[in-house]
Amino acid sequence: MSLMGGDLSPSEFHPLTRERWKDLERLFGPRGACEGCWCMWWRIPRAEFMKNRGERNKEALRNTVDSGKIPGILAYFQGKPVGWCAVSPREDYPALERSRILQKVDDKSVWSVVCFFVDKDFRHKGITVKLLNAAVDYVREKGGKIVEGYPKEVEKNKMSDTFFYNGVVSAFRKAGFAEVTRRSDNRPIMRYLIGEK
Repeated sequence: MSLMGGDLSPSEFHPLTRERWKDLERLFGPRGACEGCWCMWWRIPRAEFMKNRGERNKEALRNTVDSGKIPGILAYFQGKPVGWCAVSPREDYPALERSRILQKVDDKSVWSVVCFFVDKDFRHKGITVKLLNAAVDYVREKGGKIVEGYPKEVEKNKMSDTFFYNGVVSAFRKAGFAEVTRRSDNRPIMRYLIGEK
């Protein structure tokens, strides 16, 4: 597939189900997206995560999918999986509560967007914004009212793309999210209020 020029926008977005597991494997590759993470960083205690890096984390995420839970959204370009966005009810991510800066803002029920992974050939093309839009649509379908994210401020040329697995503030703003609190200089909590846009 030639990636020079043309529109590289994803044309489809689908929740990750058992039937699409092979697509996630294809996107994440043998290293599990980022050093064997398999998108388990926010789901389990740090010690368990480190011990499980690689195949055990992969198995844990596969078990989540096999149980019928939807841990996120896949983006496709011409049938190829090119992007991932993890989105679930906040309670599915207990590690958020162990973070001093990412603890609950209030007692409202929220869905959390905690992670992105985009195929290297498709980065810096606005796919994160489109994945956020798809995540909001998915939460709306499930009856959710608030989608929350924890992006980082970008310092250009300072860090690799993988550092921004939580997304960047500018992408969240473009997708209609607004900052609700900031307990760290470069890490706001942002929300999209469904039905109020």
